[in-house]
Amino acid sequence: QVQLVESGGGLVQAGGSLRLSCAASGGTFSRYTMGWFRQAPGKEREFVAFISWISTRTYYADSVKGRFTISRDNAKNSVYLQMNTLKPEDTAVYYCAAERLGGGSSSSAHYDYWGQGTQVTVSS
Repeated sequence: QVQLVESGGGLVQAGGSLRLSCAASGGTFSRYTMGWFRQAPGKEREFVAFISWISTRTYYADSVKGRFTISRDNAKNSVYLQMNTLKPEDTAVYYCAAERLGGGSSSSAHYDYWGQGTQVTVSS
């Protein structure tokens, strides 16, 4: 069983930056593809980015490409999401997710474990 705990959310003005962290425990972190998803009020959860376990290949949603960067530190059992040039439409609860030995997917159904989420609010 893998436990995921997100941190780093908060309130920021448009154009600002935040760095989210997700700490994993209870599994072999290096064997998990890690993803970030987000859910805004009244909307469905949507894919943000993933980083694969074997090649550290990354993939981003078009809405965040060029602004967000996903990275991982296997020694610290952590995955990060650096968010720059934030926009009000980035406001959401951000979740990290883990897919064991997965090739990476933008579908939430592929992920086995989820964190509780961290709120990101971007003011205009």
